[in-house]
Amino acid sequence: MTSVIRVSVSSTFRDLGVRQTKTGGEIRVFSAHAEGIDMLLYDSVDPNHVAHRVPLQKSRKNIWSARSEHLRVGAEYALQAWGPSGVADSFSPEALLIDPYARGLTRFAGTQWRNVVIDTAFDWGTTEKPQIDLDKSVIYEAHVRGLTKQNPNIPLELRGTYAGLAHPAMTSYLKDLGITAVELLPIHAFISEQHLLNNGTVNYWGYNTLNFFTPHAEYATHAARVDGPGAVLREVKQMVRDLHEAGLEVILDVVFNHTAEEGQMGPKLSFRGLDNATYYRHDADGNYIDTTGCGNTLNAAEPVVQQLIIDSLHYWADEVRVDGFRFDLAVTLGRDADGVYRKDHPLLEAIRSDPALAGVKMIAEPWDLGHDGWQTGNFESGWAEWNDRYRDRVRNFWLPDIAQAREKGVAPTGVGGFATRLAGSSNTFSGERGPIASVNFITAHDGFTLADLTTYNTKHNIGNGEDNRDGANDNRSFNHGAEGPTDDVSIATARRRTMRNLMGTLLLSGGIPMMTAGDEFGRTQHGNNNAYCHDSPLTWVNWELQPWQEDLLATTKHLTRMRRENPALRPIRFGIFGERVPSASQVDWYNAHGRTMTSEEWDDPHNRTLQYVVASTPQSEAFDRILMVVHGTEQATDIILPEHPEVKFYEPLWLSSHAAPRDIPGVLRPGEKFTVPGMTIMLFNAE
Repeated sequence: MTSVIRVSVSSTFRDLGVRQTKTGGEIRVFSAHAEGIDMLLYDSVDPNHVAHRVPLQKSRKNIWSARSEHLRVGAEYALQAWGPSGVADSFSPEALLIDPYARGLTRFAGTQWRNVVIDTAFDWGTTEKPQIDLDKSVIYEAHVRGLTKQNPNIPLELRGTYAGLAHPAMTSYLKDLGITAVELLPIHAFISEQHLLNNGTVNYWGYNTLNFFTPHAEYATHAARVDGPGAVLREVKQMVRDLHEAGLEVILDVVFNHTAEEGQMGPKLSFRGLDNATYYRHDADGNYIDTTGCGNTLNAAEPVVQQLIIDSLHYWADEVRVDGFRFDLAVTLGRDADGVYRKDHPLLEAIRSDPALAGVKMIAEPWDLGHDGWQTGNFESGWAEWNDRYRDRVRNFWLPDIAQAREKGVAPTGVGGFATRLAGSSNTFSGERGPIASVNFITAHDGFTLADLTTYNTKHNIGNGEDNRDGANDNRSFNHGAEGPTDDVSIATARRRTMRNLMGTLLLSGGIPMMTAGDEFGRTQHGNNNAYCHDSPLTWVNWELQPWQEDLLATTKHLTRMRRENPALRPIRFGIFGERVPSASQVDWYNAHGRTMTSEEWDDPHNRTLQYVVASTPQSEAFDRILMVVHGTEQATDIILPEHPEVKFYEPLWLSSHAAPRDIPGVLRPGEKFTVPGMTIMLFNAE
C-alpha cells in the first residue's frame, strides 16, 4: 500500500502495542500511574505455565516497554500492573490484563483473556475500495450474525458469520436491493455485561467493547476460530474484500465512549488495571462520571485516549480496509476536561482532518447521556450525523398524527416540518455541510422495526427480564386499530400502506438514507423495542417471506432505483432562492390545488397535502426533474397538478397506494385534476 503521512494527536504515544523486530518483539504500553508492569509469556505446550516474566521499563513519557525474543507470532501474553491506591486508582497486581493495542485475543479458563501476537498479512489482490459518493450512498444497518443466521441460500456452516455475510447469495441480494454500504453493528471484540449473564441472557448487539483492535471471534466460522485469532482476522479481511469486489462498502459501528469494564465494581480487564485514573472520567472522589449509561466513560480529553482511538481507526481503515465508521454516542468523544462538548475538540478535529483517513466516511451518533448531550447538527464539516429529528418528524407525520386525526378529527400539525425533512433538513445542518450531513433513518437496531411501528402502540419487552421497564416509551408508533397481529384485512392493508409511505419517504428524501436489515420486507420483533439481549430468532432476519412481504421488497427495490436514477432526489448542497447552486436541487412547493404554498398553509393542520417539484442542478449527471405528491390524511382528496414552468407533462413512476410497483400507463398534464387515495405518496417524472 502507498505510505501516507499521519496526523497524530501526540507523537509521545507512537507505536504502542507489539511490534516485531529482528530479535523477537517489542511491547510498548502507556501508564502514567503504575509503579511496575510485567509481561507474562505463556508456554506454547503447557498454556497454564508462565514460561517468561518480562519486566517493562518506564520512560520519562510514561511509556513502558520491553523486548523479548519469545514475543513472536503465535505467542500468548498477558500484562500485570501494580501501583498506588489513590481515589482514582484501581491496580490489582494479580489481574491478567489485555494489551489495549492487542491484534488478537483468546479466552482462557472462561473469564480470563490472553493477548496473541498474530501475522496480519493478507493478499488483497487488485481489489480497491468502492469510494461511493455520499449522495449516492444507501446504507443498510445489519448485524453480522442476525443477517445470515437463517438464510437458506447460504451454506449452513457459514450462516451467522463474516464469511456468510460475504457469500454471493448475500452480496447479490444487497446489490439487487440497491444498497451501497453495509453498516455493521459492533465487530470489535466484546463481552456480555455481568447483569445479563446473571439473568441468563447475552449482549447481542455488541456495544460492550473489550478491545478496539481485535475482531469479535464469535462471528467467525468454526474453522477460523479453531485455527486461532489470525484466521479470524483473515476471515474479516476476506469479508471486506468480497464485499468490495461486489461494489459494496463496509462501515463499522464503533464504541469508543465506554468499555466492557463497566462500573466501579466491574471486571478489571485492561484499562482499569493499567491506569484507571487516566483512561476513565472521574469526579474528585474517584467515582466514575458516566455520560454513556454503561458504567464508565473513556476520557477523550486525555491525549493517550485520543491517540488510541485514532490508531484504531487507522488500523481498521488501512489494514482491514473498511470504508467508514459510525461513532456510538459521539458527543462523549467531544467532551473536554470539564465535560463540556466542543465541536472543535482535538479528537473530533483529528478524525476529520487526518490525511490518512481522507475519504473514509465518518458518521456521528450526535448525542450521549451527559449534560447538554443532544447535539444533532452541531458537528463540523466532514462529519455526517444520524438525524433523530428526521426520524421523529417522519414518524409523527405517518403514525401518531394519523392516530390523533382518527380520534379528534384533525391531525396536530400540517406539512411544514415534514417538508423540511423531505428536502434535506436545512433547519438542522448548515449550508456549508448541506443535505449529505444528514443520515436519514426511520428505524435502527434500537427501537421498533418498520413493521412494528405500524403494529404496536406500546413496547412488549417482557422477554428481556426487566418487567418491561427497559426500552423507550416514546415510540411514535400507531397500531392502526389493533395491538399486534390481526386477521382484520382493513387494518393489515392500512399497516402495509403506511410501511410503503415510510420507506418511500426515507428513500426519496434529501440526505443519506439508512434502512435497518429486514425492514425492506417488514421484519418483526413482535413489539420488542430493545432486543439487545436476544441472540435468537426474535432478532435474526427471517427470510421466509409471505406474499405481502415480497411486494414490499419489490417496492423497496423500485424506490432505491428511483433514487439512483434521479439526482434531483439526492442533492449535495442546499438551494438558495433566486440562485443556481451546482449540485443543489431547485425546489418549488405547491398545495393540493397546484398553487404556490402560502405561509399560512405550511403549519395548518387541515392542510396535509403537498406537491413538491424538485429539479437537479447537475455538475456531473444529466438534468432531471421530479414531482412528488404527498397526501397525509386517510381521506381521499382531489389534486390539481401544478403548471410549473417548462413542464409539459407528468409521467407517473410510483404510487404508494399500489401494493407492489407496476407500470402506470399514460401521462398527466399540468392543470389536470385527479383523485388521490388517502395516505399516499405519488412520484412523477416532470418533463
